[in-house]
Amino acid sequence: MDIININQKFSLFEDRWHPKIIAELNGQYVKLAKLKGEFIWHNHEHEDELFYIVKGNLTIEFKDEIKEFHEGEMLVIPKGVDHRPIALEEVWVMLFEPVDTKHTGDITSELTVTELEKI
Repeated sequence: MDIININQKFSLFEDRWHPKIIAELNGQYVKLAKLKGEFIWHNHEHEDELFYIVKGNLTIEFKDEIKEFHEGEMLVIPKGVDHRPIALEEVWVMLFEPVDTKHTGDITSELTVTELEKI
């Protein structure tokens, strides 16, 4: 049982759109990621996805709406819902996802990360 300092973990990396694993519980990973720019349209067919904004503002486009949320806010995206995150400025997010969740769903692109790093 280690205490995890979230800000210290964010200081360990600069790359964007590459989630880092900081903890695991009940078949879920807790991940941190820095985001900037536009991600790809994707969904997670079998898993819900939780985004918690640690720093900054994040916009997520859906097929029928756009949601913007801010530092200290979170959003749960239900499984199977197509979405595309957009970060105009760098955003720090914490993600809660089942261990087998693929970073870009079933889509493969230059942003796909196949091996997640534990920090």
